[in-house]
Amino acid sequence: MALEEYWRKRRFEKTPEPKGKVLETGKTRFVVHDHYAEKAGHHHDFRLEMEGVLKSWAVPKLVPEEKGVKRLAVKVEDHPIDYINFKGIIPKGEYGAGKVEIFDKGNYKLIERNENKIVFELKGEKLKGVYNLIKLKGRKNQWLIFKSK
Repeated sequence: MALEEYWRKRRFEKTPEPKGKVLETGKTRFVVHDHYAEKAGHHHDFRLEMEGVLKSWAVPKLVPEEKGVKRLAVKVEDHPIDYINFKGIIPKGEYGAGKVEIFDKGNYKLIERNENKIVFELKGEKLKGVYNLIKLKGRKNQWLIFKSK
């Protein structure tokens, strides 16, 4: 199941994160979280609603807002659709401990998708334009995210 890894990493009696479930909404939404994690430091969590979950990437140096800047995006476990509105404090000692805020959210239009590439147009409050996620060859979970020129 798509959320097994998400559920395995969390103790829902301790974290305010939603347990959620796979939920086909027919929507194409995205969210970018500002995550001030105790262990990983400040980074963005970039999430696209697809296949009943939020496909998710951690972006250590933040999602680029300007064209041509490429950033590493590390594929992480899928998150439940309910996470699209999540903000709060993940308690110390829990997976991802730290403050989570919403940086941006909105809708996207899927342009192209295969196992190594996702091209989409973001229509957010802050992030707008055509973006690419490209899987790095020979790297299990490493992708690049950038805004098209």
